[in-house]
Amino acid sequence: MKMKTLLFGSACLLAMPAAAMAQADACVGKVPTINVIGQGMPSVTALDRYLGEFNKKWKTTVKITLLGENERRAKARLDASTGAGAYQVLYVDEANIAEYATAGWVYPLADVLPAEYDISDFRVDLSNVASFKGKQYFAPFVGGGDILIYRKDILQQKGLPVPRTLDELVAGIKAVNDPANKLYGWSARGQRGSGMNVWRWTPFFRGLGGKWLDGDQPAFNSETGVKATELYVDLMKYAPPGVGTFNWSDSVEAFRGGQVAYLIESDVFGPWMEDPEKSIVKGKVGYAPPPEPLGSAGWAHGFAVSAVGAKDECTKKISGDFVGWATSKEMEAHRLADGIASDIGRRSTLESEAFRKAVPAEYIEALLATGPRTNLLIMANPAWPEIGDELGLVLEEIFTGTKTDIRGALDEAAFSAEDALRRVKK
Repeated sequence: MKMKTLLFGSACLLAMPAAAMAQADACVGKVPTINVIGQGMPSVTALDRYLGEFNKKWKTTVKITLLGENERRAKARLDASTGAGAYQVLYVDEANIAEYATAGWVYPLADVLPAEYDISDFRVDLSNVASFKGKQYFAPFVGGGDILIYRKDILQQKGLPVPRTLDELVAGIKAVNDPANKLYGWSARGQRGSGMNVWRWTPFFRGLGGKWLDGDQPAFNSETGVKATELYVDLMKYAPPGVGTFNWSDSVEAFRGGQVAYLIESDVFGPWMEDPEKSIVKGKVGYAPPPEPLGSAGWAHGFAVSAVGAKDECTKKISGDFVGWATSKEMEAHRLADGIASDIGRRSTLESEAFRKAVPAEYIEALLATGPRTNLLIMANPAWPEIGDELGLVLEEIFTGTKTDIRGALDEAAFSAEDALRRVKK
């Protein structure tokens, strides 16, 4: 398991909000260390520049362990489920919030977020997927839905319209595919994981009419599930070599490296395509809602206070203050000023003039058009992390050609899902 621990020191580069700079209370100096599980999103790594004043305020040291998506999910679940409580702040997402809330591993956000950090200012679409049974459990600093990202110059050369339907997208992918010149029609996530291949496969499955459950029985091995998987496998013929194990980063880099013409990905990656230092296609990229009937997969990542790792009042209080500070309006404003326009969790930031100056108008139009279609497309069930990861393993085997019997492979995943659902009910 690869991990990187960031030990944030005392350099002060950010003026704290006035309310957060109130006179020290009895908890100052009582909690020497706050351990945080993180993922290497820009909004997390950017904390390195600004955290000194937070440490100074509480006389503490925040340590963030950065892990990949699958690793941090496994690490957080292990820490909470075993009662180890080594981490006071967990990195949580829409895929595991039902599990964490049901198990009581995290506090409701309203119980730990100081009032000055304005819980009502979080984007509604993100707050919705950060909630379970009417309560919000984590503070989102990044999230959204899906958009179609495409090469305007290539479509213009080929005389192709921006695809509004799935059939038009498939036709366009095949029309532009030119491996001899290292241009591929499409890319996607093939790597195993509920947040990897399952996440990108799900809009196809749900868009074609698929349902996760028939009563209380798994139904993703239905005719619709098979059809969606067959289509996904077929499109992989028009993707870069190795796509069967691609993660989101591989696909994003292939696109902004000029190798891919169409990409359906999380809208947060739109600004990445406009990075003048890392994108050779800057200025050549168009943005649109996903072609019908594909849905928009709603998601959000954020910080939650661990009820296992922050049991005493001072640890709980300082951990909650860290979550509020790290996801605050002020922090987002500083990230935006630093050129990070991808991780936006606050409505006030999204509506700001600074954001409109940072990204193309066409990108904002795509966000607004896709928003009403954005929903939680995965199964909202505490058993989902296990079910999703098992399904991801099977899908990767299909995508890499290890398994060729699609129906049989999906039946295998459905059988495992039945067992997971039964255990949750006990």
